[in-house]
Amino acid sequence: MGKLNVVMIRYLSRDDFRVLTAVEMGMKNHEIVPASLVASIASLKHGGCNKILRELVKHKLMVFERSKTVQGYRLNYPGYDYLALKTLSSRDVLVSVGNQMGVGKESDIYIVANAEEEQFALKLHRLGRTSFRNLKNKRDYHKHRHKMSWLYLSRLSAMKEFAYMKALYDRGFPVPKPVDFNRHAVVMELVNGYPLCQVHDVEDPAALYSEVMELIVKLANHGLIHGDFNEFNLMLDDNDHITMIDFPQMVSTSHPNAEWYFDRDVKCIRDFFMRRFSYESELYPTFKDIRKECSLDVEISASGFSKDLQEDEFLLHPAGPDAEDESEEEAEDPTATGSREKGEGAHGLIDMEEFHKVLLELEGLKVKEEHNDHLCNSPVLGRKHCFPIGL
Repeated sequence: MGKLNVVMIRYLSRDDFRVLTAVEMGMKNHEIVPASLVASIASLKHGGCNKILRELVKHKLMVFERSKTVQGYRLNYPGYDYLALKTLSSRDVLVSVGNQMGVGKESDIYIVANAEEEQFALKLHRLGRTSFRNLKNKRDYHKHRHKMSWLYLSRLSAMKEFAYMKALYDRGFPVPKPVDFNRHAVVMELVNGYPLCQVHDVEDPAALYSEVMELIVKLANHGLIHGDFNEFNLMLDDNDHITMIDFPQMVSTSHPNAEWYFDRDVKCIRDFFMRRFSYESELYPTFKDIRKECSLDVEISASGFSKDLQEDEFLLHPAGPDAEDESEEEAEDPTATGSREKGEGAHGLIDMEEFHKVLLELEGLKVKEEHNDHLCNSPVLGRKHCFPIGL
């Protein structure tokens, strides 16, 4: 899960993407996808498919593994990145990738731009980093399942964040404007400001404190609790107004542990203001202060987002304060794939209609070469700071 490198994406052929997509589809029912199954899904001859597989492994876009019973391939984060970027490029959402802006414990943020030189933020969800594998402390992503693919969990996290971001933005909440998403990648407005954790002085700490607490209450009045409301997930602009970012862990006020999460969010803000600005107020909201105005949590659950997650509805909710800790021995490899419902090595049927739908989405409209050259000479990004990804 190293730094995103988009150099190779311009040189991948249509068959390369067919094979990447075939492995992605095969991983729905297999921990390791046999080469024969990849060739069958991709509708390619075995010899040609094996050559492509070797090249993709060579360029670290997938991994070859051998177990006692089977040998084959699995997709890793770089390969997943390429599939997401190719799809977003085919939709004309972006044509170049710029500098990395930040690294979180579960995501990487990059500057991207479209053909009109508009800049956006690209967030790549990367659940399963080595130091943060014990997700049960935060989110109940593994409930009822012994194994689970980190790629799949990252996709769910991105879908959830985009759904909540869109709903909140449409209702006037201070969040980035959502642009598009695909797989584990979310494209959003580039916020002009600094993370609150980097700010050491503000003109009026009391006013900022009130604004933050009012936002927590406003969210709760709409049926939502952030769940991880702290200085790392708030951006401060030049006028000392905040923008809320990073909320794939959002929970409903009807969640069994809602009050615990609400109180934790409030405590995080109170502790931060005391520690950073030496400001403490006796006034702070409690869960009893909530006056529910609407059920945004129900509206979002009723949206198309939940259709993709009908069998995984529990993934919307983080674990409670009494969740059992997982031992380090149970932690999985960050890119290891687990079979979903059918068990390891299961031979489930691949939905070929879905495969061809994904291929069509990948192919899309090809970005014209002049757009790439024009953007590389952009005075904003400059040739040194961007790389066109159109084919």
